[in-house]
Amino acid sequence: MKFSDQVSVWLKESGYTTCFFVAGGNSMHLLNSFRGFFNCVPVVHEVTAVIAAEYFNQHSVSGQAFVLVTAGPGLTNSITGIAGAWLESHSVLIIGGQVKTADLATETLRQRGIQEIGGAQLVRTITKTSTTLHRPIDKATFLNLINEVNGLRPGPVFIEVCLDVQGAPAIDASVSDEAVLPAEKLKIPPDQLLRVQALVRESKRPLLLLGGGVPRVWAQKHLSLLETLGLPIQLTWNGADRYASDRPFWFGRPDTWGMRFANVILQQSDLAIVVGARLGLQQTGFNWHQFVPNGTIVHVCNDEAELQKGHPFTHEKILGDSADFLTWLSTVVTSQFDEWLDYCTEIKRALPLSDSENSSHPGFHNPYDFVLQLSRVCRNTDRVVPCSSGGANTVMMQSFMNKTGQIFFNNRALASMGYGLAGAIGAALSEPRRRTVLVEGDGGFAQNVQDLGTAAINRLNLKIFIFENQGYASIRMTQRNYFNGAYVGCDETTGLGFPIWDKLADAYSIPSLLLPIEFLDSPDFLSLWNMDGPALFRVQIHPEQTYFPKISSQIAKNGSMESAPLHLMTPKLSEDLAERVMRYI
Repeated sequence: MKFSDQVSVWLKESGYTTCFFVAGGNSMHLLNSFRGFFNCVPVVHEVTAVIAAEYFNQHSVSGQAFVLVTAGPGLTNSITGIAGAWLESHSVLIIGGQVKTADLATETLRQRGIQEIGGAQLVRTITKTSTTLHRPIDKATFLNLINEVNGLRPGPVFIEVCLDVQGAPAIDASVSDEAVLPAEKLKIPPDQLLRVQALVRESKRPLLLLGGGVPRVWAQKHLSLLETLGLPIQLTWNGADRYASDRPFWFGRPDTWGMRFANVILQQSDLAIVVGARLGLQQTGFNWHQFVPNGTIVHVCNDEAELQKGHPFTHEKILGDSADFLTWLSTVVTSQFDEWLDYCTEIKRALPLSDSENSSHPGFHNPYDFVLQLSRVCRNTDRVVPCSSGGANTVMMQSFMNKTGQIFFNNRALASMGYGLAGAIGAALSEPRRRTVLVEGDGGFAQNVQDLGTAAINRLNLKIFIFENQGYASIRMTQRNYFNGAYVGCDETTGLGFPIWDKLADAYSIPSLLLPIEFLDSPDFLSLWNMDGPALFRVQIHPEQTYFPKISSQIAKNGSMESAPLHLMTPKLSEDLAERVMRYI
């Protein structure tokens, strides 16, 4: 047995079942060992491997995925995926090959070995742990390294293994497992809980904002507990599937690009209990001074740095476990908030998800109406993957009505184009019997299009919807709004080139369809939608399509941007409607 075999055993015992990889000479021993223990899925580009593993781990109900990359370009190609997982606190283990220990460069030498680059140093700031193995390590040391991915705040871990270490003889396996560190657990001080209890009892308009830090499995198992609270429940984009839109206490996803009714409700609360969210600038708006302007904010998070960062101002900062806090909260909320809930429902009904102010172009899809229709036809067992940036992402997060049981997940913090296809591949492979639905813009899809071949060769049950708007919709909109339509590098007329999508699909033997406006009644659509295997749907969006509502900003005299608070989205509401839905602000 080689050390690479031993690593395979330890990974298998730790629950890993799948390896996404791009083969390389400096990882050859590891790959040769992994093939006997795991479902090894080759992809075309390493960034796809990392993103696919990240999404696999978010969607899988049995088994976890990890990544194998080779030295040099294998590692550098994967950095975007590692950075995205780091920012979003998503667990992903990356194992990298490295040159022989004798070929490692010294501190003053740029390179000695072929393809050598200091991988562990490169990713140190975007991983929880990054290390190079110059010699075999014992089981407990290895397990402590890989267990970091699911620690107190999850994130990526990178371990590169020198080529001679991979092929070295296995070490003594008699080392006790007792050296493996126990999982961390945060205990919330009782005095803080008493203060929160008092705040709840004094409140007239409380609500709960759940983020991705609330474990998905816990939330799905404890729906009745969440509903026992009797509070309006809102979701961050990362926590969108912790409580679905078909539930009775769902009141939307507030955000800089959020649902208008959700923003208006949040801003009128007198007590916002934020659990498992870091309250970043996209969540609060850049004008974070006016986040929940007339209310008290209780912030429950497992990272002290997020609690103390200073924006927004929070009144009660609780370093603790989200599930434990919510379980406790259910025992102390005894008041009834029927009047507040009725008002929230009135606001939700008054502010539709498809804003009538958006431009209308005959023969083209209104993206908001399209997404609402797609919501209706998706099953509660589907895996839904919005992309991670641009107009398609915004519309999905503003309009998609997710069902109980669906996993509805994306990676937004890095806001990188090209995430959609890679993430959908991981989601589809995590649950092959379920349908995976991807919505992405043509600009983003083109950035990682090479792994369409991975979807094709694995016959993934993946339905791909591409917004055809001839470029980068969000960049075009920015240049139109702030620079008087001085377009550059944003569409085909300014130099961007895109494939003919149906011909590209045909090249991979993937059936495609130009989606009719009333597609739910189309036999051609229904046939492709309900069959097993991949299909590509072209959704034609007019290049000048508007994307409202949004938080508007203006350029100040000093060149900085000044943003409106969350409840004042563009287009402006009529005075009568604003008075009706903004009673407390």
